[in-house]
Amino acid sequence: MELQRLQYLNLSGNNFRKSILPGFFGSLRNLRYLDLSNCYFGGQIHIQFESLLHLKYLSLSWNRLYGVIPHRLGDLSNLKFLALSNNDLEGSIPSQLGNLSNLQFLDLNNNHLEGSIPSQLGKLTNLQVLYLGSAYYESANLTIDNKDHSGGQWLSNLTSLTHLHMWSISNLNKSNSWLQMVGKLPKLRELSLRICDLSDHFIHSVSQSNFNFSTSLSILDLSENNFMSPLIFKWVSNISFNLVELDLSFNFLEAPPSSDYAIVMKSLERLDLSGNRLKGEVCKSFMNICTLRSLNLNGNNFTKDLQTILHNLSSGCVRNSLQVLDLSWNGITGTLPDLSAFTSLKTFDLSSNKLSGMIPEGSSLPFLLEQLSIASNSQEGLIPKSFWMNACKLKSLDLSNNSFSGELQV
Repeated sequence: MELQRLQYLNLSGNNFRKSILPGFFGSLRNLRYLDLSNCYFGGQIHIQFESLLHLKYLSLSWNRLYGVIPHRLGDLSNLKFLALSNNDLEGSIPSQLGNLSNLQFLDLNNNHLEGSIPSQLGKLTNLQVLYLGSAYYESANLTIDNKDHSGGQWLSNLTSLTHLHMWSISNLNKSNSWLQMVGKLPKLRELSLRICDLSDHFIHSVSQSNFNFSTSLSILDLSENNFMSPLIFKWVSNISFNLVELDLSFNFLEAPPSSDYAIVMKSLERLDLSGNRLKGEVCKSFMNICTLRSLNLNGNNFTKDLQTILHNLSSGCVRNSLQVLDLSWNGITGTLPDLSAFTSLKTFDLSSNKLSGMIPEGSSLPFLLEQLSIASNSQEGLIPKSFWMNACKLKSLDLSNNSFSGELQV
């Protein structure tokens, strides 16, 4: 009874393990904020929702909860934030969640939910952030309802949406109508379609569609799909020319984009192409993206000499903008050349390649470099003093698992 006036309750990050009795919340009728995330409850959701009608914030993420999502959650009409992610919840998404007209944030990600996404979610016109699906292939049981070819029609009502994550939605590649709905959302800034089995067929099926993404779209994640053709680069540049971040990691890309790619990608700052099958020539396509700050190419099929690869990059304006360059886990040969041409470089990862020989006398690191790794290569001999003489900002240096010898000179 002493807690009747309580409005804010944060118990996250504890270890209650079912020790909170369901009736405990029955007396907290004035509660507005309830955070029970990361408490390891490990059971079903047993909360007296009828006693929490003033609740605006509810988080039950990271609790090993199982069973179904209670449809009584739809009675919490004042709720603005609802997070049930990273549990073991199963069954369908209750249509009653569409009654939460004030909801702005909904995260159901990383559970074992199945069935069609209820069209009633289209009533959440105040929703700004929506996470659906799972980052794990084995949990890919949610689908867009494609009956009458109107799948995803409910998405067009979410005009306040700024962030949309749809992971492992198993039938997205079979219909493009949902994408047309998403493309009309006026405020959408981030779209993630990770692990959705999208392929080159998907590109061809939507290429003739008459739609344009909002100019507000700045982050696009198409990672862990099945794209093989370089047409994906052209398609992306056609739907949005204001992209700041593009993630195409862990696809099956082999060929680089066309040479005019830099002309249309005038805002791109972060590009992730890791885990593909690209070769060193791809660097030529990015050398004139003057806004590019981070380029991740680890885990590809680069087998050329490092000096050639870096020459392809440093021949354009990207040498002045690039801050993070990851070329790790390739088959790059040669030795480490002078890197001073990259005037803004702060992080450079060359680990797990096939570099060999000695670092040439006179080679130097960029002045702003903070982190360098050439671990797990076959470099040898003396490390010249000139190598780190100008690297005044260097904080992390990993030279492990090479064959360097001689005295270290500081």
